[in-house]
Amino acid sequence: MRGSREQRAEPALSAANGSRGGGDAFAAIEAGLAAVAERLRESTVQVRVGGRGGGAGIVWPGRPGIVVTNAHVIGRAGRAAVETADGRVLEAPVVRRDPLRDLAALALPPGALPPPVTLGDCAALRPGELVLAVGSPWGVPGALSVGVVHSKGPGKGPRGPLINQGPTWVQADVRLAPGNSGGPLADARGRVVGVNAMVVNGRLALAVPCDEVEHFLAALGTPRAAA
Repeated sequence: MRGSREQRAEPALSAANGSRGGGDAFAAIEAGLAAVAERLRESTVQVRVGGRGGGAGIVWPGRPGIVVTNAHVIGRAGRAAVETADGRVLEAPVVRRDPLRDLAALALPPGALPPPVTLGDCAALRPGELVLAVGSPWGVPGALSVGVVHSKGPGKGPRGPLINQGPTWVQADVRLAPGNSGGPLADARGRVVGVNAMVVNGRLALAVPCDEVEHFLAALGTPRAAA
């Protein structure tokens, strides 16, 4: 499944690389990004607790039935409502949370969820790389914003730490709003490199790197399924 999802995006991106005319190349790039955004939306869900506005979640690969979101989206609740892109609403128990890392995992029957995302190599991210964020800002499902990687490391600004904790973050110049929390941050090929968590300094988005999400999920005690 993972390979087939990557192949779906490649033709559009390859077309962009192969086009010679400026207008044709730009149109191909637009089409490629639109295709990437569409499959990201398919694997992104809305997460709500107690009927109030919540955030987003990601159908995670290699962990059948697992949706990853932010701990602050869930709060102290033991269950959450998960709404898929096709409008189905499912009740899911919270099976793990880490408030310090701002991560939470929800469990559902694997067959009830859309296809999972494909993971990228967050360790290879470089400043200036194009990234996309998908979520439900202000309750609008599947909204997309585009920006570039700022850096990867502790959340620091010119006057010191931006937040009270010192883990590694993917920092990107991407516009986020309430409802983006827990949604995917992906590279230009649609491979997820982080889980969007917060905005600092009014504009800089922080996302938990995908490799740290894998460490978080390893504590569930179930082996990662083969890709």
